[in-house]
Amino acid sequence: QVQLVESGGGSVQAGGSLRLSCAVSAITWCIGDMNWYRQVPGKERGFVSGIDANGRTTYADPVKGRFTISQSNSRSTVNLQMNSLKPEDTAMYYCKAIGIRGPCANSVYWGQGTQVTVSS
Repeated sequence: QVQLVESGGGSVQAGGSLRLSCAVSAITWCIGDMNWYRQVPGKERGFVSGIDANGRTTYADPVKGRFTISQSNSRSTVNLQMNSLKPEDTAMYYCKAIGIRGPCANSVYWGQGTQVTVSS
């Protein structure tokens, strides 16, 4: 079983920074990609950034150059450094893990989310 717990959300003014963390418990060796998604009320959850087991990263266009995803060597923590925040970054941010082998195979895990609010 894999459990994800996000932290680091909060309220900041436009131009500020926040660092989100996702603590990954249990068997991280069975996980492939780790992603961050975000959702605002009334809209679908959307991809923000991802990192695979080899450290290769991807970003949604709206956050390129402002957000940086990283992970610990053990993959027990996945971080999202968010700089130059804009009001449109306001959302609930979720951590997602994709199971690819062993007991995690074909499973998708989500955290409970952490709220980010950016004021103008």
